[in-house]
Amino acid sequence: MRRSNGAGRLPALSMVVAGVLMASAACGSATPVQRNGSPVGTAGDAAPIAAGDAAPITAGGARPADTAPIAAGGAVTATTGDAAPAAAGEARPADAAPAAGVAALPGTAAPGRCRTGALSARVGRVDAGAGQRYAPLVLTNRSSGTCRVYGFPGLVMIDRGGDALRTRPRRENVRPQGVTLRPGASAHFRMHWTEVPSGRETTCPAAARLMVIPPDETAYLTIPFTARVCGDGRIDLTPAAPGARL
Repeated sequence: MRRSNGAGRLPALSMVVAGVLMASAACGSATPVQRNGSPVGTAGDAAPIAAGDAAPITAGGARPADTAPIAAGGAVTATTGDAAPAAAGEARPADAAPAAGVAALPGTAAPGRCRTGALSARVGRVDAGAGQRYAPLVLTNRSSGTCRVYGFPGLVMIDRGGDALRTRPRRENVRPQGVTLRPGASAHFRMHWTEVPSGRETTCPAAARLMVIPPDETAYLTIPFTARVCGDGRIDLTPAAPGARL
């Protein structure tokens, strides 16, 4: 993808995000794609996406009160643990004792879905072997209320220059289950990719960050993700499951 220093770069990235939303969201939405609650990707946006993604994408875009500030390096509300923030100066999740995610009980009314502004994201420990990589993509409820995660997230890999890399999230044939998250609780999706070139590949592009769109949402989180993903950007995903570990 050709980089530019003008406004043309934002619509290009927005087209990538729009395609991911169509492929990953279980429910359609007419709401424009958002970044942590701020609308992005409209044709008149003059604010480019800066390298490191440290500035709001839309000029003057208001940020919701429950959304953590963007830390330098693009680690938006990303945590290295269930409680510890990933970057200095980053807001911690809501002060609440972590509780294990639990599936909704049959016959009980499920809470509303987890909105992007109520979540933090991170990639857990990567297990490696024979060129294969496995890691949990963890979403944690940092709000003061209970919410529900169901299905699969959308993903877009970003390189060090801020350009979108070809990303092919592939849903594994596993039946989704709703996961109810109390404040501080987490759900995870198992990610699998390979770092061994295949077919006509000689090298595989290096990702620096990962854009994560929670299930059924149109806003996204950006978190660190250092990996070389082969197979034309293929990342296999399982649906949401309770807890932060595989």
